[in-house]
Amino acid sequence: MKINNKHFKTIWYDKNTDKVNIIDQSKLPHFFEILNIDTLDGIINAIKTMQVRGAPLIGGAAAYGVCLAIKENPKDATLQNAAQLLIRARPTAVNLEHSVHRMVNAIKDLSENERYEKALFEAQAICDEDISHCKKIGVYGKKIIEDYIELNDSETINILTHCNAGWLATIDWGTATSPIYHAFLEGKKIHVWVDETRPRNQGSSLTAYELTQEGVPNTIIADNTGGMLMQKGMIDMCITGADRVLINGDVINKIGTYLKALSARENNIPFYVALPTTTIDKKNKDLENIIIEERAADELTHMAGIDDNGKFTTINIYPKNSQVLNLAFDLTPAKYITNLITELGVCEASEDAINNLVKQ
Repeated sequence: MKINNKHFKTIWYDKNTDKVNIIDQSKLPHFFEILNIDTLDGIINAIKTMQVRGAPLIGGAAAYGVCLAIKENPKDATLQNAAQLLIRARPTAVNLEHSVHRMVNAIKDLSENERYEKALFEAQAICDEDISHCKKIGVYGKKIIEDYIELNDSETINILTHCNAGWLATIDWGTATSPIYHAFLEGKKIHVWVDETRPRNQGSSLTAYELTQEGVPNTIIADNTGGMLMQKGMIDMCITGADRVLINGDVINKIGTYLKALSARENNIPFYVALPTTTIDKKNKDLENIIIEERAADELTHMAGIDDNGKFTTINIYPKNSQVLNLAFDLTPAKYITNLITELGVCEASEDAINNLVKQ
């Protein structure tokens, strides 16, 4: 996708510098900066601090993290240690674990002098596959948008999304935004309601930013506005992404997704979740073995932005010594989800439907 009319991916390997390049998303939308990373610690820090974020992109970054670890030391102990450190960096998004295990399996039986080149090849393959998957999600999701417009004889379709499941959360195209981009590029009139998405404001800082860069009409709203807009008939459908989808169809996504799904059900509005099948957790049906990430209090207590003098600054907005709970994700039960949109097609959010889909 584009920034200032120039095509970018969110992460890429530069063979001239032998470094991994990322867009520093912690600086958007105020500053567009590219970081060059050449160590495992650099990748882990980028994941933890959300310089890269979004389940598919975290998976791609973790794959390159394995590459950089092996470049420094190709021994088995280094490989295993790197895998453990990366998986712990952000434990809720399942793509990260999938990517790390795939990388380890791809190189563990090779000689030490073969490992780095093979690791780079595998990491690139993971990223290329994500682009292909997100593009296919867009094709399947576009049909849903087109069918809605035709069935309801709508001139413009109003879609609500939560957090950032755009191309900035993947390698390219995005998950929830891919159907929007594909439909928009074919001339469909689309307007997107963008949840601000506290506490890190990934909606207002990232989704609105990338939609505007692509020319898609959008309006930022406070997180609690969506229900009222649904009551007033101003939202036609919801599309979100996912950080993990359990095998029974329950969806773990950015905190606040559950409340939007409840509002959508109450107001008879379809609620779709878009994801690559790498986001499906085939081992779990509940939260018993899953860590719901609890992040630092300062994500809630402080806000960053540009002051009236154009200076980037951070301010405290809470009373001193306030107690803070900052859970990053919630779980939306499958019964509130209309359908899942994947690179393999559209299916119900149920164990049977998911298993039938991934067996194709």
